[in-house]
Amino acid sequence: MSIARFAFPTAIQFGPGVRREAAGLLTAAGVRRPLLVVDRGLAALPPTAELEAALRAAGLTVARFDGVQGNPGAQQVAAGVAAYRAHQADGIVGLGGGAALDVAKAIALMAVHPGEVLEYAWDHPAVRKISQALPCWIALPTTSGTGSEVGRSAVISDETTHVKKIIFAPALLARAVLADPELTLGLPAPVTAATGMDALTHNVESYLSPAYHPLCDGIALEGARIAARSLPAAVQDGANLAARSDLMMASLLGGIAFQKDLGAVHSCAHALSAVADLHHGLANGIMIDWVMRFNLDASPVKLAELARVCGAGASGEDFVAWLTALKARIGLPARLSAVGVTASAIPALAQVAFADPCHQTNPRPCTLADFIALFTAAL
Repeated sequence: MSIARFAFPTAIQFGPGVRREAAGLLTAAGVRRPLLVVDRGLAALPPTAELEAALRAAGLTVARFDGVQGNPGAQQVAAGVAAYRAHQADGIVGLGGGAALDVAKAIALMAVHPGEVLEYAWDHPAVRKISQALPCWIALPTTSGTGSEVGRSAVISDETTHVKKIIFAPALLARAVLADPELTLGLPAPVTAATGMDALTHNVESYLSPAYHPLCDGIALEGARIAARSLPAAVQDGANLAARSDLMMASLLGGIAFQKDLGAVHSCAHALSAVADLHHGLANGIMIDWVMRFNLDASPVKLAELARVCGAGASGEDFVAWLTALKARIGLPARLSAVGVTASAIPALAQVAFADPCHQTNPRPCTLADFIALFTAAL
């Protein structure tokens, strides 16, 4: 048997109100001039002003970069690096969903490294090495979906091709995570549903991946169990703190688990984001039951176990049926046509999905023809 190496190093503080520990964490790390990285929509809302005020009250000199919007691209990262240098910053606070946190990681990387950010993507033909220690950065997630706060990767789009590129390295991990479910209270139901389905998908695909990582398997099963019980309640009641806390934990678990790898749902979702500009979590939510049906014969035992932990029944078929019913219950579309995708887009979608690396660890191998069939079935 070959040698396996596992690492779970992120320091996490979890619970209502834990966001108030940010200033103390930064001060203890020697940070005096943090750059707050936040997406444009969140920048105008109370949590951003509250955090800035708390940091200033602790004697820190804060600047804000709020140029994150949509699927983060290389130009957003470059603008953030310029803001970091103009402020003479010595640390970063990432506040927001996966886009803001991925941009925060990429700014930390490029603040101390030469070249262009996409030159650090794992599949670049002349990939650059991360050779310097990154500035301290801490993460405060405001959605429960991507798990980016505990991830060692940043997904950054190439604005020319619209293809998502992955920078993957343990050096990108946050120095600390402040996971405060109060920051997700009142999140609109459609956003809660889409991001929550992203969290569920991370756990499901990680567990189904044939890669060897028993630690992640256990984490993924628990993440799926917690997501299954909390997602409907969180969608139905934006003020349900217990459900919001559970869903945030499921997101954390999924973010940790998918270091094991993902699968074809994510390849489909990355294609839908690139070609149809679809929200990543929504794309996962639409595609998950179609891909799980495709996987039935390849992973019947694991799919049955997912059915058991999610309270869906005793077989893979039960699990697929439960996913379809869950989507209807939380208001996610059953088919791609409901979000404006047309048959004319399928060739491009299939090409981008097939080029995406995530499906390489799908339990059933996927050909270009398989992706054409999956998108056609889901249409």
